[in-house]
Amino acid sequence: MWKLASIVILIALGASGAQSAPFAYVPNERSGTITVIDVANDTVVGQFPAGKRPRGLTASKDGKLLYVSDQPANSLQVVDVAARKVVRSIKLGESPEGVYSSPDGRWLAVAVEEDNSVHFIETATGKDVFKVKTEGENPEHAVFSRDGRWVYVSAEESEVVDVIEFASRSVKTSIKVGKRPRGIEFTPDGKLAYVACELANRVYAIDVSSHKVLAVIPAGVRSNGIKIHPNGRTVFVSNGADGTLNVIDVASNKVTKTITVGQRPWNMAITPDGKKLYVANGRSNTVSVIDTDKLEKISDIKVGEMPWGVYIPESDK
Repeated sequence: MWKLASIVILIALGASGAQSAPFAYVPNERSGTITVIDVANDTVVGQFPAGKRPRGLTASKDGKLLYVSDQPANSLQVVDVAARKVVRSIKLGESPEGVYSSPDGRWLAVAVEEDNSVHFIETATGKDVFKVKTEGENPEHAVFSRDGRWVYVSAEESEVVDVIEFASRSVKTSIKVGKRPRGIEFTPDGKLAYVACELANRVYAIDVSSHKVLAVIPAGVRSNGIKIHPNGRTVFVSNGADGTLNVIDVASNKVTKTITVGQRPWNMAITPDGKKLYVANGRSNTVSVIDTDKLEKISDIKVGEMPWGVYIPESDK
């Protein structure tokens, strides 16, 4: 079955090269697979195994490798995209989750929940070079700022965002936010960061230069994932309990529209041109596709069981 899926992906990769269309990768926690979606026509072109419980996912700068956290194995699985198989496993602490690449692609930041730390992996060597203990407990996301200077860390059992200074390899400050901070993303110009706080049902807009909260925005119930449009004018927020997506206008920091998606929407990705947003619905086992111009749902794509998120490699952007 996996062999057949690999052949399908190979054919699709060839077609995609001619059309310059990227792929979206969906880690499915319960299936232990990654579903591959061709965003040109929103069809599933295959899937392949990637550990027992894949969660956070990012790619190498050239797009040839995927890095996937595997919670039961306490490791980072390195997947060869062309071969569609795990080629290396990097041991980490207990229960790794979010995985993010530095802007230059030289480093990976992996939030390791039970270890209460962020591990930094050098991509050239595949070595776990150093880790930084977090103030907040149960860290989920560890996201590099646009200039690579800072790493913002959200921890589920806290009410702060820890700010790691990459150069000094230490936490420089902690930003007070609402209960259970989760999704984080920086605006394209790097000036702002938006953080969803699940138990506060709020989104916090943070000034990166001062690490201060500028605005607190009411969102839906159990606000979770964050994705910012490439034009920097719109923030999308997934609301896990509502099964909705909030649209926030950056200029006013107000919700301008709410879109219904699937059950337990979680992490998201957006196409390079910003025209389509993909939302992982953990309990629906689907990915909702949103037209970002019309701000309406186009379709739902069936994927594996309990999709954690969606990722489009930087090399495709």
